[in-house]
Amino acid sequence: MTRKLAVLAAAVAATASALAAPTAAEAKTGAASAASAQIRYAWVKSCQKKDYTVPCGSWTLALRDGKTRELTDARVNPVTASGKVDKDMISTLAISGDGQNVAYFRKSDNKLVVRDLAANRVRVLPGKAALVPKGIGMGDVATTLSPDGDSVVIEYQDDAGKLPSLLVDMNAGTVTKIRANVDVQGFSPDGHHILASRYTSENTTELVVFDESGATTGRKVVPQVIANNMPQALANDGTTVAVMISTSGGKQRVRVYDLASDTVGDAVNVNTPKNESPHRLSWDDSDNLTLWQLRNDAEGNTTGIVRRSLDPTSGATKKADAFTITSKMYMWWLPGE
Repeated sequence: MTRKLAVLAAAVAATASALAAPTAAEAKTGAASAASAQIRYAWVKSCQKKDYTVPCGSWTLALRDGKTRELTDARVNPVTASGKVDKDMISTLAISGDGQNVAYFRKSDNKLVVRDLAANRVRVLPGKAALVPKGIGMGDVATTLSPDGDSVVIEYQDDAGKLPSLLVDMNAGTVTKIRANVDVQGFSPDGHHILASRYTSENTTELVVFDESGATTGRKVVPQVIANNMPQALANDGTTVAVMISTSGGKQRVRVYDLASDTVGDAVNVNTPKNESPHRLSWDDSDNLTLWQLRNDAEGNTTGIVRRSLDPTSGATKKADAFTITSKMYMWWLPGE
């Protein structure tokens, strides 16, 4: 907004404030509307089949306003390469980091779509990107959404390992091929870079960074401390990678690796409960991290999820959210997965 001239500022300020400032009721309504369109997590129900369980029912979205929403148009059981529905397996789903978009295969036509909860619209991926290539099934497809849901990476697991991944720009309708021999880990917070990894023929790990056009902007065979620890997260600069480390003594630490200079920062102790283990990690636009932790019981079963903010320089954390995982859930997904 253009700054007002100093001589008019005092006269305009009161009027502008009165016109622009929302009432308490409007602010409450706006917050409720945002929460109702934000996914907290997604899950699929578990049903007993003889001596094992299978996914069943519809995808369920748990929203931040406390409500749930069923994705009745989303396919739960994947269609195989031969055209049959595999009722023992589960189909792909991805949630954007902002929790407002979800990607899945649509039941009616078996096409990949992205649903925007806030706008209440469903967009089909362009061209052949919406379809499963011949020779593989839906269970051989993995998807990753950018934090704002405007970009999608599709990975294929074909026997020959030759099908390239696809980077789809939903706004432009463009599809770009990405090399097939890398595993995508996620996007940077602004969605302009993608972090991927690959195992080399020399038993080392290489990190690869792509930009939004699919071009390689960085690649490096990384030190063992980075290669052997997860989760990892890429910052907006396309070169800074944070990694969580779980020590043999049960402690958690975070390190920051610079892909460009091939340097590893000091280990910073992270103060979290002993019954939690790191699951997901992501940077935000303020150069802080979001850490998703699994809460486990004495037998190692996952009983809950905790989301914490994490300061990578001090290791300080603050709990932002937590929820319970029950035996009724066959599988669950978090924003960014």
